[in-house]
Amino acid sequence: MVEEGLLQIIHEDGSYDASLEPKLPEESLKALYRGLVLTRTLDVRMLSLQRQGRIGFYVPSSGEEAVQIGSVAALAPEDWVFPAYREPGSALWRGFALESLVAQFYGNAEDLLHGRQMPNHYANKVGNLVSISSPVGTQITHAVGAAWAMKIRGESKVAIVYFGDGATSEGEFHSGMNFAGVFHVPCIFLCKNNQWAISVPVTKQTASKTLAVKATAYGFEGVRADGNDLLAVYAATKRAAEKARTGGGPTLIECVTYRMGPHSSSDDPSRYRKAEEVEFWRQRDPVERFRRYLEAKGLCEKAWDEALHKEVDDAITEAVRHAEKVPAPPVETVFTDVYADLPWHIREQMEEFTKAGYRRRPEDMGEFPL
Repeated sequence: MVEEGLLQIIHEDGSYDASLEPKLPEESLKALYRGLVLTRTLDVRMLSLQRQGRIGFYVPSSGEEAVQIGSVAALAPEDWVFPAYREPGSALWRGFALESLVAQFYGNAEDLLHGRQMPNHYANKVGNLVSISSPVGTQITHAVGAAWAMKIRGESKVAIVYFGDGATSEGEFHSGMNFAGVFHVPCIFLCKNNQWAISVPVTKQTASKTLAVKATAYGFEGVRADGNDLLAVYAATKRAAEKARTGGGPTLIECVTYRMGPHSSSDDPSRYRKAEEVEFWRQRDPVERFRRYLEAKGLCEKAWDEALHKEVDDAITEAVRHAEKVPAPPVETVFTDVYADLPWHIREQMEEFTKAGYRRRPEDMGEFPL
């Protein structure tokens, strides 16, 4: 049974509402499925590597793949993305190379950020993917500011910002929503209502019936989509992007989904939620639902599906093998990453520093023997 007011196109058994279905080419549908499989497989592998001590920290996103892929696939290349720390699928879809993303998890010399950020806090100029920050909700006002600049410049661009249900209790959420409503900026607020802000349930975040209804107070539209239904997320985001791009202002999209794993590799969710709840949502797995949908349309044969999983798994294996051969970032990046053209006194400091023979040891990087 579909919750009232919740957009759903693909049902849990893979059947679908043809009247609401976006008319996407078969190859596009297969590409979307590959995005789901890649995101899920990467998630499982990286959490396993963290448990083995091969990377220091990881933020899993299993259960939220449809939100990531469905939303970002509805954007234009020139749009700007302001992620939280649970959007690796969005990054990959926007052109972030798998090898570069794995390098960021390791913080090695091939990490675009040279180890300056925590794992899962990636950024890339390619794809207009803005840097992630750990404080909850701070990206919301950043996105609104960028969207305001787009409007001032007369650009046909959109900013999308991702955040969880817990962020709706932060001041940044309310400041950003109010500013966006007043100035009618082209911003999409995409709330991933995954039911838990670490150990705090969504019922402790608000007395409102939904999170989407909060948009009403700020003078713009709020909608709800089944976050485990990729096509529902795609359709809601596509509509919001087109509205924003043509001067219609912001939209808040509440994607109702579930975080199936821990909040991070440092979390034990069994301490605050019941196994029955996790199993309930596991039966609504977004990856499996989309596979059933493709199967219903005659687009997912067993051999093709198995080959896709193997191809994705092999690509991740190769990326990991390569990352573990790459050394730590050069010490010189402490200096060269600060200035485009080094001032004389900074160059002097760098030369003195390197002449002293300082070299990073494995224990300085928090690395462990394989």
